[in-house]
Amino acid sequence: MTRPLLTAIEEEYRRYRALAEAAMRQLDDGDLARKPIPEGNSVAILVWHLSGNFKSRFTDFLTTDGEKPWRKRDEEFEDRAVTKAQLLEKWDEGWGVLLTTLAALSDEELGSTVTIRGQGLTVREALLRSLAHASYHVGQVVLVARALRGNAWTFLSIAPGGSAAYNTAPVLDRPADFRRAVETREDDRPGR
Repeated sequence: MTRPLLTAIEEEYRRYRALAEAAMRQLDDGDLARKPIPEGNSVAILVWHLSGNFKSRFTDFLTTDGEKPWRKRDEEFEDRAVTKAQLLEKWDEGWGVLLTTLAALSDEELGSTVTIRGQGLTVREALLRSLAHASYHVGQVVLVARALRGNAWTFLSIAPGGSAAYNTAPVLDRPADFRRAVETREDDRPGR
C-alpha cells in the first residue's frame, strides 16, 4: 500500500491539531466557553463542531454518506460550559475517528467516490475539503484563544518582529517539524 499523498495530508491534519491544542493549553477552564464577540463561537463550540464533523464524515467513510442521520449539527453550536478535560475528550473523539480512517486508506483510493449530503466527491476532494474546513476552525480557535489571553499570549509560530531571524533558520516549514516545535515549546512553559 503506497501512501505518499495521504501521509502528507495526515501530517497537515496533525499540524493543525497541534496548533489548536497549543492554543487551548493556554486557556483556563473558564475561558473555554467565553466568546470574544457576542455572536461568535467559543473554543468549546468550535471543538464540539469539529469533533462532530470528523465523526460524521469519517465514520464508515468509504461506504456511507458523510452527513450521518445521527449527527446533531445545530447542537454543536450551542453554548456550553466544560472543563478542559471534557473539552479534550470531545476533541480526541473526533480526531480518533479521522486518524483511524486515514490510516486505513491508500493513495490508490484517492480517486474513489464518497458522498457528503448526497454529493459525490472523490476521496481526494473530500479530504482536501475536510482539511480546509479543519484549518479554518483551528484558525478560529487560535484567534479566540489569543483574544482571551491578550498580552499573556505565547505565540505559536513566528512572533512579531521575528521574521528575519526565523528566515535564517526556518524550523517550522514542514508539518512534522512544526508539530514538534509547538509541542516542545508548550512542554517548556512554566507550570506545565
